[in-house]
Amino acid sequence: MSSEEFAPPKYAQIVQTIRQKIADGTYPPGSLLPSETQLVREFGVSRPTVVRALQVLQLRGVIDREHGKGSFVKAAPPGSADQNTRTGRAVLDRVEADEDCSVIDAGHLTATASVAKLLDVPEGAPVVRRRVLFRDDERPTDLFTVWCPAHQAEGTQLDKAQPLLAGIRQHLRTSKGLKLQHVVERLSARHPSSEEAKLLEVHKTTPVLGVLASVFNGGGRPVLVVDLVLPGDLHELEDAYSL
Repeated sequence: MSSEEFAPPKYAQIVQTIRQKIADGTYPPGSLLPSETQLVREFGVSRPTVVRALQVLQLRGVIDREHGKGSFVKAAPPGSADQNTRTGRAVLDRVEADEDCSVIDAGHLTATASVAKLLDVPEGAPVVRRRVLFRDDERPTDLFTVWCPAHQAEGTQLDKAQPLLAGIRQHLRTSKGLKLQHVVERLSARHPSSEEAKLLEVHKTTPVLGVLASVFNGGGRPVLVVDLVLPGDLHELEDAYSL
């Protein structure tokens, strides 16, 4: 059995290299990382692989990504409160049109009991569900689902099958003037459902990480429920905090 069979995915190798360059001062805090095009040339991979690596670095709280500006190394020193992983915020800022993804479904349906409870609406109330599958060069990397009360989704593109041109957080602010204020996340390790296993191309017994997030507006009302499913062999979630 060759050592290549144990090599991490290409995007993970990029993550490791960038983190090492941040650690040794090549990319100091606050600096702008090379552009996606430059990273594609440097690592000899496709753009979706580079985007995936940057998304992982953002999920881990290492960098900030600003649409149209680039990726910046976090200015906060390790161990500070701002360095903590913010998975919910990162996924709400993902720009679908910039990544290799497909909208599995987007449209109106009625809220199940569990979704209704999280959104604080009656069971059977109209909601919009949006499911997006993200990939890199090699395989699916995560399945993203968001539920939103139907009245909150009016005038947005959440129920449309085309990839969004802005992150959901920005899209809601632009289209509805809606500001998302805070997120409550729940992390679980579990086996995927049959449908999740099929979409993520994993076995039914493969462990996955599930991140379930309730997103609230400034008035403390839930606006969105986000469910992120991550194959356990591709992801690790990291946090840093002071004692």
